Amino acid sequence: MLKKETKSQDNVSIESAALQRQARDGKIPLTVWQIGIMMFLMNISFVMAYSFSGLYLKHILGASAVGIGVLEGFCEMISHLMKLFSGMLSDFFRRRKGIMVVGYIFSVLSRPLLAVSNSFILVFSARMMERFGNGVQASPRDAIIADVAPRKRIGASYGLKRSLAYVGSLLGGVLGILAMKATGNNYQAVFGLASIPAAIALMLLLVFVKEPKRFEHPAITSEVPMPSPKLKPKFSFKNFKYLGLSFWLLMTVNAVFMMSRMNETFLILRMNEGFHVDPMFAPIVMIVFNIGTTLSSYPVGLLGDRFDRKKLLFFGISALLLADIIMFSATTRATMYLGVLFWGIQLGSTQNVFVSLIAEQVPEDLRGTGLGVYWLVNAIAAFCADSLAGKVAHHFSLNGIFVSSGIIGVIALFVLIIMLHMVSPTRKKCENKVR
Repeated sequence: MLKKETKSQDNVSIESAALQRQARDGKIPLTVWQIGIMMFLMNISFVMAYSFSGLYLKHILGASAVGIGVLEGFCEMISHLMKLFSGMLSDFFRRRKGIMVVGYIFSVLSRPLLAVSNSFILVFSARMMERFGNGVQASPRDAIIADVAPRKRIGASYGLKRSLAYVGSLLGGVLGILAMKATGNNYQAVFGLASIPAAIALMLLLVFVKEPKRFEHPAITSEVPMPSPKLKPKFSFKNFKYLGLSFWLLMTVNAVFMMSRMNETFLILRMNEGFHVDPMFAPIVMIVFNIGTTLSSYPVGLLGDRFDRKKLLFFGISALLLADIIMFSATTRATMYLGVLFWGIQLGSTQNVFVSLIAEQVPEDLRGTGLGVYWLVNAIAAFCADSLAGKVAHHFSLNGIFVSSGIIGVIALFVLIIMLHMVSPTRKKCENKVR
């Protein structure tokens, strides 16, 4: 028994030394690359399937814009709610990978279910299963990256992971078009083909991704310290008070900003109805969108490691406002696609900054909880945004959704200015304590 314990301690020492060496070298760890490749594959699958789901619901099953909006909003809400609970569970058990596996299994199984769906209820069930699985794995996945990434490379690590994911989305759009052409616009056959890359991603997670040992790496910017760094966090909502004032102010900005972001399904519907884009080429919207996210995510991550991340949010919100203006006034497909490009740039910029700030600010033992709260805020805002977009499209026009998005985006800019004014004194106080 003593020999076994000694061997275990030696393994922990070796791993701790490796982590310290990575922190000194400032390199992006292998685990980040592995998770990025998994997301690359999952996003290929996701875009292949769900670029066509809105059109399938509308043109084949006869669903209304309001129905699609409620479906998208509800499914996104379920996804983000699960991100909260899975993040809290990963902190409680101090294990991330097992929870990720459960989430990936649900996401993989949703593809075959979508392929055999011939009613609104079945599509709704498949969509909810996919979003449920996505929610279960997301917070533990992002927390693992914060666990292994050197402090000075957190933004770059998240940027790399997201860039790989967005490249997968881009390729998924291309493969979706080719699959639709090869199957003669058979939606269900394309949904079935989308199962293949998702299954490969699950196998990579099971075989290659190794969960790191937890190590002390407390966030120096958290205003409220944990009761004890050695104490295992309880599965309790009372832990929210330890996340700090800066975190909650950041969540306020995020809530208002997310209210301005309707689901990309509405962009596809706008291209189809307003510019008569053939359903076969619907993924071009997602391709252009993901070019924008890919171009912005990693560079913004690098900039965030060198400059004040909060101020980079101005760039992301401004990109959203510019996208709204371009898409509202668009009279040609090319102009509309330019607006979609900026719509992607705002997502690649803002999500990277929000997640990196959370990884920096909250205590290490509550990273999963902090990320889960972030996704919960997104859940409520996404449901409201998609429901609002559906009603605006129904009562006015699809083009009207860009007006409502722009108005809320301007409000988000004002809230960000107020947050920066409130956080500055608190941040200086914390930095003085650290010194």
